[in-house]
Amino acid sequence: MDMIKITMLLTILIYLIAMVAIGAVLAKNNQTTDDFYLGGRKLGPLVTAMSAEASDMSSWLLMGLPGVAYLTGTADAAWTAIGLALGTYVNWLVVAKRLRNYTHACSNSTTLPLFFSNRYRDERRILSVIAAVLIVIFFVPYTASGFAACGKLFANLFGMDYLPAMIVSAIVIVAYTTLGGFLAASMTDFVQSIVMTLAILVVFGFGISSVGSFDAVMDNAKSMAGYFSLTQIYDPASGSASPYGTLTIFSMLAWGLGYFGMPHVLLRFMAIGDVQKLKLSRRVASVWVVISMVVAVFIGVVGNAMSKAGVIPALDDPETIILVVADVISQNGFLAAVVAGLILAGILAATMSTADSQLLAASSSASQNILKEVFVKNMSEKTGMLVARLTVLVIAVIGMFIARDSDSSVFQIVSFAWAGFGASFGPLVLLALFWKRSTWQGALCGMVSGGVMVFVWKFLIRPMGGLLGIYELLPAFLLGLAVNVIVSLLTPEPSKEVQEEFDRVAAMK
Repeated sequence: MDMIKITMLLTILIYLIAMVAIGAVLAKNNQTTDDFYLGGRKLGPLVTAMSAEASDMSSWLLMGLPGVAYLTGTADAAWTAIGLALGTYVNWLVVAKRLRNYTHACSNSTTLPLFFSNRYRDERRILSVIAAVLIVIFFVPYTASGFAACGKLFANLFGMDYLPAMIVSAIVIVAYTTLGGFLAASMTDFVQSIVMTLAILVVFGFGISSVGSFDAVMDNAKSMAGYFSLTQIYDPASGSASPYGTLTIFSMLAWGLGYFGMPHVLLRFMAIGDVQKLKLSRRVASVWVVISMVVAVFIGVVGNAMSKAGVIPALDDPETIILVVADVISQNGFLAAVVAGLILAGILAATMSTADSQLLAASSSASQNILKEVFVKNMSEKTGMLVARLTVLVIAVIGMFIARDSDSSVFQIVSFAWAGFGASFGPLVLLALFWKRSTWQGALCGMVSGGVMVFVWKFLIRPMGGLLGIYELLPAFLLGLAVNVIVSLLTPEPSKEVQEEFDRVAAMK
């Protein structure tokens, strides 16, 4: 390994050590399982905003989104980004405050599944158990994809074997998450959002300068049929363009619907210390999301121009574009190698900031909403903390087992998990917060039907193509919403206690 690679590796190692140190420092704040899983509802507005968005974006921001834009042009990537930007803003505007108030009013619910059962007075905990199972189903492979992305990074750049590289990366994530819990995940996510931002800005700026000018980038994009269009999509195999239909546009905009059901994002809403600071959090989060996704899409466009100009080779795997650019940057001396190391740390940051939140959400579902609420109801706090940490380890081991196979697409894995959460929990969260007539039977049927439809549409209906070849989140979300409403109207209205609680929360300022 030459000095350039060693410098980059040392930069990344210092970054990883810093993340574990944050976890160790914050470990003393975890006196109860509520502290471990929700940080005692003490997050500040900036940490709330940036940790929510960092945990949301994952390696998809730095690998999946630029990769799609590099290969097929702006349509797919741009409409997805627009949907996510709109979803981010509306989620903060409409859901954040009501969810924070309602979860606190409902017996201080510290997890999303627990809120569902408390909201509907589901004493048998049917809602929380099924919600917990769905979280584990969709989060474990999602977490595994994050581990895999870290392993690929080290394997591709430093000539390491993929498997040990992936395992070491996972151990770092598990270490600070197990030590510091939710507070550590949130604080490290805040730091990692800054690193991610620096990474995409440096890559973007270097890419433009390496091909001469922004005009050169645009000339390259316009030279390919439909590449820089929102109504056409470029086919790299034939060099031609095909129409990007209105229905497809709406299905990609539907990515924004997923935000209403993302447990790791919703937990940040639940954890903020001062409800009145949510307005500031909303503004910070919305601005960051718009800027970061616009830059990420253009990194793909710039990367295509860099390939055509011979600055970087043509990419067999478009999702490695930032890795390749970082390698080119590193060839310009010691300082450039440090900068390249920080760029790679940005990719790790994007991956780790999501994986830690997913680990916590999946482990809280398994330990709190299944084990403690169903099987060991009188568990002590000391035992609960031990179980919480052990569950993180178990979930991580399962994720590492799945991640042993490195052949996967970040974009495809994320899109499927996103659809799963959006369709299962999105309609349920909205109706639980804003419709007093919603019943537990409607909530249950809507949640299950939305989750099942994701699988049905993805594997049975979507392959038929044509009008049916749309992103599975849109039809599954609409079905889950319709089923919840219909079943709620066909079943007895909620108790007076439930309705009065709804009115109290709705009246909160």
